[in-house]
Amino acid sequence: MIEKMTKYSFILLSGESESFLENLQELGVVDIQRSRKPVDTKSSEMLEKTLKIRSAISILEKIDYSKDEDAATIRAAASGTVIEGCKMQNTLDANAHIQEINASIAAAEKCLKQVSAWGEYDKQAVDGLAAKGIDIRYYSVPEKAFDPTWSSMVALEEISRIDGKVNFVTVARTGEEYTFPVHEINAPEMSSPQASERIEALKQELAATKGKLLCLKENWLSHMQSGLEKKTADLDRYLAEKVSTEAAEGYICTFEGFAPQSEKERLVKAFDDMGVLYISEDATEQDNPPIKLRNNKFSEMFECLTGMYGMPVYGEWDPTPILGVFFLLFFAMCMGDGGYGIILTIYGILQSRKIVNIGMFDGLGKLITALGISTTVVGLLFGTFFGVDLTTVTWIPEGIRNCMLAGDVNIAGANYALQMILAICVGVFHICLAMVIKAVLYTKRFGFKQNLGTWGWVLLIIGGLILAICAMCFNLPQTVTKILLISIAVISALGIYFFNTPGRSPLKNIGPGLWETYNMATGLLGDVLSYIRLYALGLAGGMLGNAFNILGGLVLGDHPTWQFVPFILIMLFGHTLNMLMSCLGAFVHPLRLTFVEYFKNSGYEGKGTAYNPLKK
Repeated sequence: MIEKMTKYSFILLSGESESFLENLQELGVVDIQRSRKPVDTKSSEMLEKTLKIRSAISILEKIDYSKDEDAATIRAAASGTVIEGCKMQNTLDANAHIQEINASIAAAEKCLKQVSAWGEYDKQAVDGLAAKGIDIRYYSVPEKAFDPTWSSMVALEEISRIDGKVNFVTVARTGEEYTFPVHEINAPEMSSPQASERIEALKQELAATKGKLLCLKENWLSHMQSGLEKKTADLDRYLAEKVSTEAAEGYICTFEGFAPQSEKERLVKAFDDMGVLYISEDATEQDNPPIKLRNNKFSEMFECLTGMYGMPVYGEWDPTPILGVFFLLFFAMCMGDGGYGIILTIYGILQSRKIVNIGMFDGLGKLITALGISTTVVGLLFGTFFGVDLTTVTWIPEGIRNCMLAGDVNIAGANYALQMILAICVGVFHICLAMVIKAVLYTKRFGFKQNLGTWGWVLLIIGGLILAICAMCFNLPQTVTKILLISIAVISALGIYFFNTPGRSPLKNIGPGLWETYNMATGLLGDVLSYIRLYALGLAGGMLGNAFNILGGLVLGDHPTWQFVPFILIMLFGHTLNMLMSCLGAFVHPLRLTFVEYFKNSGYEGKGTAYNPLKK
C-alpha cells in the first residue's frame, strides 16, 4: 500500500536556509521537493565529483587478484605501496593505466610473434650496414611460392621457416636495382629477446599497478564510501536550497516537503524546537507527493519489480501485493520443474545468509527462496523433476500421480494439453482481475459517472464469462440464460456506446465506443494468447532436461563402470545450462505479462516519484 504523506510548507529568513536543511538531514525523513538534475555550474561540478567517486568505488569493489597468475607479486606490490594525493583520482588513473598496459602487452605479444621469425640479432649493427653502403631487404612468402633460384638473381639468405612461410633477406649495394617477384616487408623493430624483455617489463609494471589498486581497496575503500555518502548528502542539500522560493525582496525563502504521517508527531516536536514557521496538511493527489510503499514481508520482496516499471502516483494504487502473487505463480509455471525449484531454494537461503554472495543478487535472497519454493510446489504438481516425467514413474503411488496436472483434456471432441488450458485460464482470470481493479480504482479517483464505459466492459466480459460458466455447470434454464444474456448486453451497450463520455451527446459517443470495441476485441485476444508462454516455457525446459537425461542414459549403458564419469559431467552441464536458461525466461516473460497485459488492462500508470528524503 502507499503510505499516507503530510505536506509541510516552511517559511524562513534567507540566512537560515542552510542550517535548516542540515537539521532536516539529521531528521532524515523529510523529502524536500528538489531537482533531480544539476541546476547550475556548482551543482554540475558536485555531481561530476560524486559520479567519479562512485566509479572509483565500483572499480575497487570488483577487483579480485587472488586467482591472478601474478597474485604473489601483486600482493607484495600492495604491501609496499604508499598512496599520495586524491584516493579517488589515484584509483581512476590506475585503472586507466591498467587498460593502457594491457593494450601495450597485446601489441608487444603481436610484435614478438612477428619478430620471432628473424631470431636473435643486433639491430644496431644491422642498421649500421646502411652507412657502409649495404642494403638489406626483408621478405616473407608462403613455402609454395618460394623459389630457390631467386638466389641466382641476388644474394639471398633464408632465415627461418615458420607457420608455412619462408622468411629471408636479400643483400645488395645501396642504390643497386634488381627485379624481384615478391613485395618487400618492413624490417623488424627489434629482436626476439628484446621483444620478450619488453613484455616482461610491461607485466611487472602491470603487477605494480594492480598492487596499487589492491592497496587502495584494502586501506581506503571504506573511507571513499563514507566520502560518497557525504558528497551525495551535500548535493541533495544544495539542490534543495536552490529550488527554494524567495519573497520579500529576497529576505524570506520558502520550502515544500513531504514526510510520512507516521512521523508527524516527531517532526512537529522537532520543528517547534527549531523555532521554524511551518504549515502542515494532509497531502493530496494534486500535490504530487513522493511515494513510499509499505507492505507486509511477503509483498515487500516484490517492491523492486514495481520500481522497475515505475512508482504509482499518490491517488493510484500499489500493485505490489497482486503483482507478487501472480509473479510467483508465473515464474513457477515457466520453470515447471520441482528439482530446479529445490536448487533455487537452497541458493536463495545461502544468498540471504551471505554464505554465498553474488553481487547482482545482493538483497534478493528471500525473493529467490520464495521463487524456488513456488517452483518446487508447481513443478511437482506438474509432474516434472529434473526433466523426469513423474507421471510415468512406477514407484510413485497411483493416487499421487492422479493428482498431478498432466496429460490431455477433451474439449468439444478435441484433446488439449491440460497445462496449456490452465495457462489460458490463469491469463483470463489475471486480465479480468485487472479490469475490475481498473473500474474500482478509476471510480474512486474520478467518480462513477466518468467510468460508465469502463464498467460496461467489466459487466460485458466478466458478467458474460460468469453466465457462461453457470449455464454449463449448473444447467440454467435456456429462458433464464437468454434473459440474463440480453440484460447484460443491453446494460453494457448503454455504458460502452452511449454514456462513455459524460456531458456529450450520446449519439456522438457511438463512434468512440465502436473504436474501443475494435481495440478490445483485437487486444484482449492477443493478451489472452500471450499467457500460453507460461505453458510453452515450462514444456521447453522439461523437454530439454529430459533430452539430457536420455543422452546421459545412452552414455551410461546397461553395465556402467568408468561411464559414470561422463554421465555425471553430462548431467551436471546439461541441467545447469537448462536451469540457467529457464531462470532467464521465467524472469523475463512473467515480467512482460505483468508490465504489458496486466498493467495495460488495470490502467496502472506508474508515473510517481519515489520517496527520497534529505538525510546524512
